[in-house]
Amino acid sequence: MSASPAASRPRVEGEREDEILDACAELLVELGYDRLTMDAVAKLARASKATLYRRWESKASMVVEALIRAKQSPHIDDHDTGTLRGDLLSTFCGHEGINESATKILGSVITALSTDPEFAEQFREKFIAPKVAITHAIYERAQERGEVGPDIDLEMVGPALAGILLHRTFILGVPPDDATIERVVDHVILPAVQHPSCGTQKFNHKLKSNLTSKIKARKTS
Repeated sequence: MSASPAASRPRVEGEREDEILDACAELLVELGYDRLTMDAVAKLARASKATLYRRWESKASMVVEALIRAKQSPHIDDHDTGTLRGDLLSTFCGHEGINESATKILGSVITALSTDPEFAEQFREKFIAPKVAITHAIYERAQERGEVGPDIDLEMVGPALAGILLHRTFILGVPPDDATIERVVDHVILPAVQHPSCGTQKFNHKLKSNLTSKIKARKTS
């Protein structure tokens, strides 16, 4: 019985694989996903295109692995500082976090999310999902410590920090830095998750008072 094609074909491993993925990431930033070709990666990495296809079945699968290598998800235990603020800053700041190099490589694949279904599926499953899980775990841990209100919707709050930073980058043209991340955490995220019920009650009381005042003003006019 002959071996299956996947089992019999040689694999690219170790340092050689890393060199190819690094070449792919470099070309992503330079050319963007749409203009990137397996030929270009093979040329820069000094490998044959056949070698690439023995390891990756498509451009999409190779690019996703290059993204994962370039911006690996941190381990949740590596960012347990004891506070939500500390955990968020530890995760999102610095080399592993959302910085200018990270947004450059993410910007190179933005259009592919709407034009290449294969890439979009693998990108969300293999690259984004682990990062979402890490962030969710950070908020859950903070909730267990009592830092986050029990009625907070973690599914909505979790992506907020990254969403604000990426909006500033791609829509407003302002690259992220550690100081900006700290500002967003201190002035947006922490106020949003701490004592939300009290804030809601105060808002509702103020709204009710304003409506009552308007009604009285109409009656007396």
